[in-house]
Amino acid sequence: MVIISSYSTAIAMCVVTMLCWGSWANTQKMASKEWKFQLFYWDYAIGLFLFSLVLAFSMGSMGADGRPFMTDLMQLSSAAVISAVIGGIVFNISNILLVAAIDLAGMSVAFPVGVGLALVIGVVQNYIKNPAGNPVLIFSGVAAIVLAMVMAALAYKKLNGESGSSTKGLILSIAAGVLMGSFYGFVIDAIAPGFFASTEGSMVLEAGKATPYTAMVLFSVGLLASNFLWNTIVMYKPFSGDAVTYGDYFKLGTPRLHIIGCLGGAIWCIGMSFNLVASGAVSPAISYGLGQGATLVAAIWGVFIWKEFKGAPKGVTPILAMMFLLYVTGLTLLILSK
Repeated sequence: MVIISSYSTAIAMCVVTMLCWGSWANTQKMASKEWKFQLFYWDYAIGLFLFSLVLAFSMGSMGADGRPFMTDLMQLSSAAVISAVIGGIVFNISNILLVAAIDLAGMSVAFPVGVGLALVIGVVQNYIKNPAGNPVLIFSGVAAIVLAMVMAALAYKKLNGESGSSTKGLILSIAAGVLMGSFYGFVIDAIAPGFFASTEGSMVLEAGKATPYTAMVLFSVGLLASNFLWNTIVMYKPFSGDAVTYGDYFKLGTPRLHIIGCLGGAIWCIGMSFNLVASGAVSPAISYGLGQGATLVAAIWGVFIWKEFKGAPKGVTPILAMMFLLYVTGLTLLILSK
């Protein structure tokens, strides 16, 4: 399988993660006027699963290091399988809440609040499990990102006041962040510890544990399977608007809309796969923290491309500027921490 031993290359892969995780939601924005987010999300889950297989049979099966995907899959313990699948289940409910929050509050708020909170929780949890890097720089970076989240919430409050939809959007973002901060640890627990201590040409993977590529496939299985529960609930009991049915998926869907949704899932999958592979060289805490810099990318899309703060009252622009500055500061400190 393809592994990364260079720190600079791993950082570059984390930047790709950041771009993918911060940009996939544009596909939802592209389809939202014609396609309810619950219907979009089915294609997203399918696209993510299919692309995880593409990566597993390509990058996950080539080269002399590690184990090819099918060989790795056949030797897994039930504990490793369950851990990766649970990661997909937990992520799925958090991501559905995030997509609903985007629908209500926009990318420039849902990501800084929801994914920013997930970054904080995820970095802390992964650092406790695998304490690599300068803790002062890591947690200073986390503190800067927490302040950036506060700035995003203040900007949104000034834009929307105390309306029911604005409050619901923030609540959904916070709930998504709490859950999203927990999923990554389940996936990391399924990966062989030797992967995180290896250098190119000297990898020793423990029996029963997975390579990052196999863990990603199992994660996507958990996500897609749990979609029949989580997404069905929000289809028939939506957070806002009218309910949708499975019949609507087949009746209203066009090839273009299905492709857009699958593309969103493939983009997110690339980001997650690169992040897991990079974690072997930079540590899971730093890899996850940098990947969740997606909040900055999404905020840029939301503010400058989708114009989500167009017509905002006086005083919002300086708050947004401070949010961007704090995010850049936090991410820079994470990069410098190792």
